[in-house]
Amino acid sequence: MKSISIFVDVQNIYYTTRQAYDRQFNYRKLWQRISTEGKINSATAYATHRGDNKQFKFQNALEQIGFTVKLKPYIQRIDGSAKGDWDVGITIDVMEAAKEVDTVVLLSGDGDFDVLLDKIKKDYGLSVHVYGVPGLTAKSLIDSASIYHPIEEDLLL
Repeated sequence: MKSISIFVDVQNIYYTTRQAYDRQFNYRKLWQRISTEGKINSATAYATHRGDNKQFKFQNALEQIGFTVKLKPYIQRIDGSAKGDWDVGITIDVMEAAKEVDTVVLLSGDGDFDVLLDKIKKDYGLSVHVYGVPGLTAKSLIDSASIYHPIEEDLLL
């Protein structure tokens, strides 16, 4: 049975599914789908922490499904822009997990991860699956994936 690690760029998935469909992503359905492909060794969701009730409920729901939730403070800059991405943290965790699993699943549309995926495929011979919203997922990320899974209606609430 394949061992699988899942990594979710929560902000990216939230905003791209909202922009494309005006709907939420269904993490429970994702878990069910991936668990039929092998044993989920680990699953981590990376999010920003704002401290509101709705966010706490969402994080608890992710934990009930089986995800470990990692939080980074949400930083509002003076100019109105925001900071809180997890690219480096996700990269470090993927590199560590790549030593122990057969498959890495990344949920993101961020093209910055293409180099990471190319590296773990080359160095560890892994299968790398990417889930992202069509039209909002970088072509370079799709090209770096062993398998690209478009997020469509069947994975939405």
